[in-house]
Amino acid sequence: MDVSYIFLAGASRGVGLEIAKLLREQQQPVVALLRSPDAAPELEAMGIKIVMGDALDAAGMERAMQAQPVSTAISTIGGLPQDGERPDYLGNKNLIDAAAIAGVRKFILVSSIGTGNSKIALSPQALETLQAVLIEKDKAEQHLIHSGLTYTIVRPGGLKSEPATGQGVLTEDPTVAGMIHRPDVAQLVCQCLASDRANNKILAAVDRQQLFGEIQFEEFSLT
Repeated sequence: MDVSYIFLAGASRGVGLEIAKLLREQQQPVVALLRSPDAAPELEAMGIKIVMGDALDAAGMERAMQAQPVSTAISTIGGLPQDGERPDYLGNKNLIDAAAIAGVRKFILVSSIGTGNSKIALSPQALETLQAVLIEKDKAEQHLIHSGLTYTIVRPGGLKSEPATGQGVLTEDPTVAGMIHRPDVAQLVCQCLASDRANNKILAAVDRQQLFGEIQFEEFSLT
């Protein structure tokens, strides 16, 4: 029987690593894109297949995406401020284009509250601080929306590296802001993977106990 993989970019740390752990717990076949081999032993020990490459290399991403059959691609990549050329847009653009060429069925992009119509959720100070990053993430979102791929865009709020609370929720309301723990984002992304209701949706991800302000909003149901 042919195995169809989930292609995961950004698995070496943060939300991407948490997604990798959950997918393997669910016994999903995963291939992880790595730019540096440092995280390879940990991921290989989970049973994850590794493909080396840099998301800023368009031709390399085409080869990586076609090295094995891929049903869904997930990207959590983003550059640190000192990285120079940030992969938030260009790296994700190359991944999206490669996924379209490879005939991938669904692309899940982990972005950020503050992009697109959700900029109204952030304070002017936060917007000013994050502006350079958010512009790049917004361009990546727009590229995905217009790519022809079935997509889900997940926009987490402020991220914390703490254990899951189980209180992570999704909403289409662009005015919602708050904090969320990285493992909770991973749980929501993995739920979107299996839900047709999440197809072609842009969803904010926050912890219902860590909202900014007393805002009432409608939670998005994936079932």
